[in-house]
This record gives sequence, structure tokens and C-alpha cells, in this order.
Amino acid sequence: MDIKILFINRSQPIRKAIEKLDKTARKILIIVEDSKLLGVVTDGDIRRWIIKNGDLSAAVENIMNIHPICLNIEDIDKANEVMKKHQIEALPVVNEDNEVVDVIFWNDLFTNKINYKNTQDIPVIIMAGGKGTRLQPYTNIIPKALIPIGDIPIVERIINKFLEFNFKNFYLVVNDKKEIIKAYFNKKLSYNISFLEEEKPLGTAGGLTLLNTSIYKTFLISNCDILVNANYSKILKYHKKNNNKITVVSALKNYVIPYGVLKLNEKGELEAIDEKPSYEFLVSAGMYVLEADILKYIPKNSYFDMVSLISLCLHKGEKVGVYPITSNSFLDMGEFKEMKNMIEKLNT
Repeated sequence: MDIKILFINRSQPIRKAIEKLDKTARKILIIVEDSKLLGVVTDGDIRRWIIKNGDLSAAVENIMNIHPICLNIEDIDKANEVMKKHQIEALPVVNEDNEVVDVIFWNDLFTNKINYKNTQDIPVIIMAGGKGTRLQPYTNIIPKALIPIGDIPIVERIINKFLEFNFKNFYLVVNDKKEIIKAYFNKKLSYNISFLEEEKPLGTAGGLTLLNTSIYKTFLISNCDILVNANYSKILKYHKKNNNKITVVSALKNYVIPYGVLKLNEKGELEAIDEKPSYEFLVSAGMYVLEADILKYIPKNSYFDMVSLISLCLHKGEKVGVYPITSNSFLDMGEFKEMKNMIEKLNT
């Protein structure tokens, strides 16, 4: 890899840094001037800026780490030791003139992911009970959870992503065509899976009441039509560190208005034209971290969605946090256009 694709100027807007992070998919950018190391920006730095509601048009120097952990090229044999000690995913390498000559990545040295929290005992609930009406006629034949993305059903891709971070205990909330889903998993598995069977549709939160006393601590929820490319143990760490009752994983989406937007004054006269303005929004990615005591707010045997649960928790004064990820880290197959996009991205 040409490391120069990771280089960015300190005056570049944070919005451009986000685009570059999405394009390179390396979760780090190197701030340089004449190839000399000035600092680094990671996805975590951008996440903290977004949470503070920072201006994305501000220069990237506002969020860069000016004292990054780096390695002199003469000590490159110590890369393993340094990365393990500091639990960092990327390590810039500089020469005697402080010029960046290489970047070493955790994934290139180690097969295991960086884990910030023990995840083996953390349950994962996958909401797989929906009819997938937006994907008809496919879902007239097979359940949405088993629609293949490439040659692997979406629900298995979701589980495989969790397995990368050592999650082992899964619950599937099922309803529509549930016998087909159960039959698919009737094979030898390297993880534990249980089925929570709805007698009627209970929504994206109502099915959690079927857990009864099975869950008594922190757990994760994922819709069955999304994939989140993030470090799930980092999400857990963030949730715990901030003492959240619910953490909503959110994706930063950019929308461009394909017209000149008119701004009028008080007299109704044209004051300015904003040509094809761009707006960023945080949208729910369909993944959540919850504390078990939140389950008390969900009515039994009633349709209840996640938005209603979150709104009720906010009304009750419970702490609800947000964990932002970039647009490219969120893949959705809820509709045909998004499903095609997911297939293309996973096959590149």
C-alpha cells in the first residue's frame, strides 16, 4: 500500500477527513507537512468531535493528536511490543528527519482483533422476525434473515462479524417463516444460538420480553438487515465508560440537495442561493447496547418498537448515548437499492 493515500493536510476540513477515512478503510490518517509527521487523526478522534456536535467544516488540525505514538525506523523490530502495549491499531514509522516512511497496522501483524472488553459472556439479540415487505417478492419465499448477500445469508454475516470479537451467545427473535430459519441453523455450530418465537409481530423491541430472565446484564441488539463494520468491543467499552442505559450506534450520512436552495429575506426577496448544499445527519444504524434493567419498560405481548423504547427511556431520565461510525461502516439491505450496494461493497 502506498502510505501517501493516508496523508492529509492540517487545513483540510474534517468532512474531507471523514471521506478519506471511508475510502482508505484504515481508521487512521497521517497529518503531514513536507512529509514530516505533525499528528494523526483516527476514527475515534472524529467520533468524539461528532458527539460534541463539532463543525465538520472546521480544519482537521482541530482534532488531530499532536503527540501520537510512533516508531523510529531503527526500532521497527519493536513494533509488535509497542502495539500490544498501547493497544493501537496503527503505528506510524518515521526516519531521523521525522518523515513518515511507513505505517504498520495491527491486522498485518496479528490475526486477532484488539479487544477492549471480555465479550464471550455478552449476549447478542438479532431481530429476525420481520416480514421484509420492502424486499418482496424475495421474502415471499425465504425469510429476510436468510436472503444471501453473495453466497452467505445476511444473518450469518452478522453473526460472523460478532464472532470476530469473541461473542459466543446469540438469540434470534423469529416470527415470519421461523421454521425455515430454525432449520438453517440445525447444524453443528461454533457458538450458542437460541430462538425466541413470537406468536404475533412485536416490533423491534417488543420481542425482547421473550427473554424473560435469560438476560440479567449488558447485551447487544442488531437488526437482521444491517452490517456494522466497527470494533464491537470498543462500542461496549464506550457504553460502559459513559454509564449509558442505551447506546445507539449511529452512522453519519451525507445528503446533497441537487438544486440551488433559495434563501429569502423578510420581504420575500431573494437574498442568496446555496448551490447544491450538503448536509450531514446521524442516523440509527440498527445496532444498540442495552442494560438489562431497561427491559422493564417494554410492555408484555404488545407491539413496541425501539424508537418508542428510547423515547420512553429519555422521558424517564435514563441516559441514552450515541456511538457514531462513518457512512461506509454501515451497510443496509432494507431495500433493493441498498441490498445491491451492500453486495457490491462486500465483494470489493
